[in-house]
Amino acid sequence: MARLRGGSAAKIRSQFTLYTASVQQFDMATAKTGSFYLTETVTLLATATDGDRVQGSIDLGAYVNVATGQAVAVEEVDFIYQVGTDYGQAANEMITSAGAISVQLTDLNPGTAMVRADDQSLIASGALNIDRTGSTATNGNKLYHAADLYPDNFGPSSLSEAFLVVNDSLYLVAGVDGTDIASDAVYVTARIKCRVAKLSSKDWMAIAIQSTASDN
Repeated sequence: MARLRGGSAAKIRSQFTLYTASVQQFDMATAKTGSFYLTETVTLLATATDGDRVQGSIDLGAYVNVATGQAVAVEEVDFIYQVGTDYGQAANEMITSAGAISVQLTDLNPGTAMVRADDQSLIASGALNIDRTGSTATNGNKLYHAADLYPDNFGPSSLSEAFLVVNDSLYLVAGVDGTDIASDAVYVTARIKCRVAKLSSKDWMAIAIQSTASDN
């Protein structure tokens, strides 16, 4: 597990798990575009306390098309954590005591809540664990990138292992756990590498059925 210390100027990123159920590995998917990035940021205000959740969304209406069988193939997701109006990454400024900032990306609307890891709407998840125990001017804080699997790229050219989305939105939910947000707001950003893919009508319908089932 990667570990950074609080005084490091390194970029604080949490890589993720990309969840691909077997029904989503379609050999008939073909790329219609090159890779591009979608981004969304949610803000955890200084008033946020243990267990609070904030949601943001990304509109996919321009990319998903039922009539033509177009879907969005998610190839890679990075989560980035920043704090304050200068968007710095000093961990000791993010929370008031030892705890974590957790984040999930889904293709169904969970509201302001996290979903369990076996939920098929879950595309990616991550957490930044910050251990402030015994923090002093000399030893700083310890940061841990919590991720289930490395590396963070699961999108081969065949698209057979990308997460294929046929819904018209993605949802980003972030929150603080085991502690409170400190005096400055924390910004959690998802940078999503994806491309538009063309599916057969049967494959498109299979994904739509799976998505509907996971919502029930």
